[in-house]
Amino acid sequence: MSGCKSRRRAPSTGLGTSSAPRYILLWLALGAAAPAARAEYAVLRSGQRLHITGYERAGSVVRLHMAGGRVEVASEDIVAMEPEDYFPAPPKPVPLNVPFAEMIRASAQKHGVEQELIASVIAVESNFNPRAVSPKLARGLMQLLPEVARRFAVADVFDPGQNIDAGTRYLKELLARYNQDLALTLAAYNAGPDRVEQYRGVPPFYETRNYVRRVTQDLSKRKTRKPTASKLSRSAQLPSSKARGLSPQRTP
Repeated sequence: MSGCKSRRRAPSTGLGTSSAPRYILLWLALGAAAPAARAEYAVLRSGQRLHITGYERAGSVVRLHMAGGRVEVASEDIVAMEPEDYFPAPPKPVPLNVPFAEMIRASAQKHGVEQELIASVIAVESNFNPRAVSPKLARGLMQLLPEVARRFAVADVFDPGQNIDAGTRYLKELLARYNQDLALTLAAYNAGPDRVEQYRGVPPFYETRNYVRRVTQDLSKRKTRKPTASKLSRSAQLPSSKARGLSPQRTP
């Protein structure tokens, strides 16, 4: 066999299918060294996706930076760079600066209704007076009519926690019924669903239209301002014995 020299193949710097396991092991070893950072994925021609924190070009190769180290890959072996899926945590609601704020917050989270909406309804309905009673016998913070209180099994309509919970459930029911249409929801809360169905929209009653306007305006203010203790009105700290806007679910 004289005259025959064995030839060695130079190691490839790419990530072809034959060399894929070697790079996978390297990637796993590097990935185990430290927690992965939010970054991107390098998609290779072989179908592999490498989680990277950054990359840079160096001639014919690309240096992929990963948690714990880096690896060089031939440019032609990289198909794409894809962003990592990112699911940010939902923002924490701004604390309400109103009486019964904790009860409102808990009911809002429990039933999936905006805490600001609940607070705005209470502000217009009873001015945060838990003992409020309207001429139509609507009672409590959210001015529940007797039939509404019975339907939601309210044992003590003047109990703030029970009243807020039932009123929030009723709001949620109306929001679902009217496909999240706030104006129709508030109109039904004030005048009753039958009147909304009768007029195929917000009933043409001054009281109902004024009620919808007042609640939506109050809601808009609560969503755009950052309340502080110094800005809490005296009437909100000490509920007036004369409740304002006692007009829920009434049929004129």
